[in-house]
Amino acid sequence: MIPKVSFPPIYVLVVFALLQGCKTAQPASQKEHFKSDPIGDFTAGMLANPGFFDFYYDEAIGRVFLVVDQLNEEFLYANALAAGVGSNDIGLDRGQLGDQRVVKFERHGNKLLLVQPNYDYRAVSENEEEVRSVAEAFATSVIGGWEIIAQNGEDAFLIDITDWLMRDSHGVAVRLNRTGQGKYKLDLNRSAIFQEGMFNFPSNTEFESLLTFSGQPAGGWIRSVTPSSDAVSVRTHHSFIALPDDEYVPRRFDPRCGFFNISYQDYATQIEQPLTQRFIVRHRLQKKNPKAKISEAVEPIIYYVDRGAPEPIRSALIKGASWWNQAFEAAGYKNAFQVRIMPEGAHPLDARYNVIQWVHRSTRGWSYGSGISDPRTGEMLKGHVSLGSLRVRQDFLIATGLLQPYENGDEEPTEMTEMALARLRQLSAHEVGHTLGLAHNFSASTYDRASVMDYPQPLVTLDENGEIALKNAYDDKIGAWDKVAISYGYSEFENGEDQLALQNILDSAFSKGHKFITDQDARPASGLHPAAHLWDNGASPAKELDRMMEIRGKVLDSFSEKAVKNGTPLSLLEEALVPIYLYHRYQVDATSKILGGLEYTYALRGDGQTVTKMIPAEQQLSALKSLLRTVESNHLKLPEELLVAIPPRAFGYPRSRETFASNTGPAFDYLAAIQTAASLPFSFIFNADRFNRLHMYKMRNPNQPGVTQVLDLSIASVWKTLESNTSDRVINRIVESEMLQHLMRLAADERAYTEVRAKVYQGIESIQKFAKSREAQRNDQDKVFYQFILKEIDRFMENPSKFKMQSTLKAPDGSPIGTCSH
Repeated sequence: MIPKVSFPPIYVLVVFALLQGCKTAQPASQKEHFKSDPIGDFTAGMLANPGFFDFYYDEAIGRVFLVVDQLNEEFLYANALAAGVGSNDIGLDRGQLGDQRVVKFERHGNKLLLVQPNYDYRAVSENEEEVRSVAEAFATSVIGGWEIIAQNGEDAFLIDITDWLMRDSHGVAVRLNRTGQGKYKLDLNRSAIFQEGMFNFPSNTEFESLLTFSGQPAGGWIRSVTPSSDAVSVRTHHSFIALPDDEYVPRRFDPRCGFFNISYQDYATQIEQPLTQRFIVRHRLQKKNPKAKISEAVEPIIYYVDRGAPEPIRSALIKGASWWNQAFEAAGYKNAFQVRIMPEGAHPLDARYNVIQWVHRSTRGWSYGSGISDPRTGEMLKGHVSLGSLRVRQDFLIATGLLQPYENGDEEPTEMTEMALARLRQLSAHEVGHTLGLAHNFSASTYDRASVMDYPQPLVTLDENGEIALKNAYDDKIGAWDKVAISYGYSEFENGEDQLALQNILDSAFSKGHKFITDQDARPASGLHPAAHLWDNGASPAKELDRMMEIRGKVLDSFSEKAVKNGTPLSLLEEALVPIYLYHRYQVDATSKILGGLEYTYALRGDGQTVTKMIPAEQQLSALKSLLRTVESNHLKLPEELLVAIPPRAFGYPRSRETFASNTGPAFDYLAAIQTAASLPFSFIFNADRFNRLHMYKMRNPNQPGVTQVLDLSIASVWKTLESNTSDRVINRIVESEMLQHLMRLAADERAYTEVRAKVYQGIESIQKFAKSREAQRNDQDKVFYQFILKEIDRFMENPSKFKMQSTLKAPDGSPIGTCSH
């Protein structure tokens, strides 16, 4: 909601007239006043800012007056957060872009209204009445309204936009409230126009406000990042941007091309044509010589790196982003993509600059690439990358855990820094790729690291001496798929848009084995595409899981105080241990998708790609066995020498989101670590959607494994393979309990088909029968455990909907870049 003016308009006129040395405010309707330049008279003595929209700033009272001389002319309005909160969990970051809208000023009586036309529904037609009929059929939005203070003739109007600039345009209060941090509201008494953030240029006008939100803090996140948590002050930024000319030619979207898209409904299309029109998002790029195979660009795409990024990070960001020039060269351009240091004094939210911004938060979190684009056409006007500064430290920690380089405790090895910077180069290229218009390609890691638009797991190998090697942890160049995608999006053709040539680019790529699968198929825990994974490696997910378990075992067998420097609290060994103990967590996700999986593509009719293909039963069962091996006691236990070496937390170093949950007080909870790792494969295997598919595929093809076979193999592997070693049996019982809990959740899940649930109940009954057979054993611990299991099953069977499931321990933060939703 736009805040109301806090005093009557006539009072504004009188006060400002007095401030300018005038006795009275002359009525704007008098023709004599127009002849005497009323806008100039009113703004005399104020700071003038000529540009796209001229504006004046009155320092004495801190108000901004805008000259509107472009009635009914559309421009782009974008808002952003110039100074943020600093919490990944709250999600209000420095440099975060907000809404962007095509708007125009309209005059209605003594008011100017800022109107947003509805470009989601259009009629692209020469028939003005047809265009008007659609425009009038769908709502527009008036996002601002002001009384006219002064006007020059009939084409220049002065309005006071201060209160509009100082509204909560970014939804800060809503975000704080939604994340449980407290009920905050904008406090205008502690807010002001931020003069240092206001600029004016021929094609863009920039404003900034310092806003304070007051309230009673209720969450720990806001308390952790504010000096006084009852007052949260941020800066919001507003950009008025000239729309580009109409020479840009939108490029048709193809679901296989790897680009984001804009879409709208065009009611002027012929009946036989699609109502929804889709075009890719991209920068404008033209060859100086369209006939040349390789040509310089009329205007190259230039990105600027934040001057606040220190070395050697700054150089890594520049180098990684610069990889994109390889893709543009493949598309026929010479030096068309450039990366430079931000000009001194430039504002990162200035619409004239594509920016790679270095963003700080209190905890590690996502990096992202976004931008300001023309909603009418998809043309990218400003690419804006936000890179989280703590991510590089997490990679350093992972490398430290893998290498444990501190033999004497005082070494200064470089391998960890080199791996972290290699990841940062890849990350810079990845996020810039989004601002070029590219979506994730999560299948690229399965064939020669074909795209920087995948999420890469560090590729760890063993050298000729059997030692951990990180030399090729991350790629050092643009990927083959990236060249295909850029060629589709940016190639220029001698005779204009050539749909056949674009089709050939993709057809040729897919004939060579390229794949493109994105977020919708890779992120869900119920995913089924065998190549669509985050943070994985290798053509065969199951084989890669086996290989990673071997590397993980080697590192854990010798894990020791060599993972921390001299003078470091030994309790911090746990922080280095966590990413190694859970080193396989993402490959487990990848491997699970083979079970009940399906090969498919975003195929078009006639393109020759695989439409759908069931995965052979033997491949599914092999993947299941690999998953079940991860919960064998030899993979879950830790050396006693290591457990002795991890003390309770040192004073001043409390537990954090980077450590395991603990049910043992200050002591390192070894059993919680085991339980967390044991839960990993079961959470993916016993997924309702996955079991529904197993049932459906078995119905369609009797050679598919089906629910019963998967249950039998899982139960036999976990429940009926008993260790003789006492400590190993403790681990076994934790794993058995975790599996039972997941089976009971699945049996009670109403998403699962009736027959699926019936078979899962049957599996639980087989566990019940086995537990009864073990109840009479001499092993007292086993006897007590199985008696408890029998009682749990009885209680569950009696009333599944009211049975209280065992709570699942929260695993330490997941993805290497945090757990916040992207």
